[in-house]
Amino acid sequence: MGDTAIRVENVCKRYRIGQRQRYKTLRDALFGVMGTPFRGLGACLSGQGTSKSYQESDNFIWALKDVSFEVKRGEVIGVVGRNGAGKSTLLKILSRITKPTKGFAEIHGRVGSLLEVGTGFHPELTGRENIYLNGAILGIKRKDIDRRFDEIVAFAEVEKFIDTPIKHYSSGMYLRLAFAVAAHLEPEILLVDEVLAVGDVAFQKKCMGKMGDVAKEGRTVLLISHNMAAVENLCQRGVVLHQGQITYIGNQAEAIAQYLKSLSGNALSLMDRKDRIGSGAVRVVGIEVKDVHGNTLDSVASAQDLDLYLYFVTATGFRSRRVIASLLLKTQLDVPVFLHHNRLTGDEFGELPESGAFVCRLQRLPLPPSTYQITYSILADGECLDGITNAVEMTVVEGDFFGSGEVPPISHGVCLAEGRWRLLPGCAPSGLRRQS
Repeated sequence: MGDTAIRVENVCKRYRIGQRQRYKTLRDALFGVMGTPFRGLGACLSGQGTSKSYQESDNFIWALKDVSFEVKRGEVIGVVGRNGAGKSTLLKILSRITKPTKGFAEIHGRVGSLLEVGTGFHPELTGRENIYLNGAILGIKRKDIDRRFDEIVAFAEVEKFIDTPIKHYSSGMYLRLAFAVAAHLEPEILLVDEVLAVGDVAFQKKCMGKMGDVAKEGRTVLLISHNMAAVENLCQRGVVLHQGQITYIGNQAEAIAQYLKSLSGNALSLMDRKDRIGSGAVRVVGIEVKDVHGNTLDSVASAQDLDLYLYFVTATGFRSRRVIASLLLKTQLDVPVFLHHNRLTGDEFGELPESGAFVCRLQRLPLPPSTYQITYSILADGECLDGITNAVEMTVVEGDFFGSGEVPPISHGVCLAEGRWRLLPGCAPSGLRRQS
């Protein structure tokens, strides 16, 4: 237990739905206690159970179901999942804001929580007073708060307003001060919910840098975020929550892959997609990846030659000899890898038939192993005819791109580059040669 910072054991949390539970008076409570034995006796005599099980009740919803995991001291863990998966409920239980219905959660160390904008702040107090209030709640001595005070204020960029009641702060000022207090007062365990998405881009970048510093200092961090790049860069492990249950716990890159795979698991066919754009004069009805011999592939290998088929149908009366078919490949983190279309290569299709396929040949696929998103668009004469963002996925597995049996992971770069190395003895930069 000495190296365990957080331990969660079979935690369940249920909430009542539908109707509100009215407040009980003292008389209600007394009658309830006195009547309980008789209600139980009547239920037994009638052959019914004394109470309806949680699972059978229609008036409750489970936010968490039998969640168990451990976080070691100094670990940075990312928790990912869809909205409503139970992520925020988990952090509220760990922060002692709410109690679990069943199970328990242990915290070994001083906790700092950043669950939503302004949590733990008193609106009538000034920014200065709230810094000291939060420090006192965390059990930090006043002299230690004094030592970090200027750094907190500078990070939050609220110097001019530090003695103003925070009820007059904007949401951005609230956020900056809340994060600065949570990150700078050096709690041993930092719990961070998806609040970093509220600030502007510059502040988000600043927060990520500070989170990286916190991680390097050996403090324990539990981070909830929909920013997959932040989870991949900051975290050592990942937890995937789905409908209140853990579906994966382990390497953060694999956790991201599992989460993104769950998002596409219920993907509609292209014919059913409602997010397509364009006039509809040409519609892509299917996409397939094939090898050069025409065999359909479930996955492709780095350095493999492949053909991407965009099967299409045209509307009656459509005529154009200037059609452009375009493909954009992106990583799972939505980072563009490359764009390819027939205008780049000077290939023309001529007048389109009623149906057919645009085929893009990619030679020596320069991609490391991962899963990629394919976005397509069809244009003609400056008009968009059809397009779907993230239409399908393409899985790339390890292939012998360099002929050495080694391929770098995608974390080291989103593209593989052709190249050769050689040694030239006795060479020096031209400036150094002139000096000698």
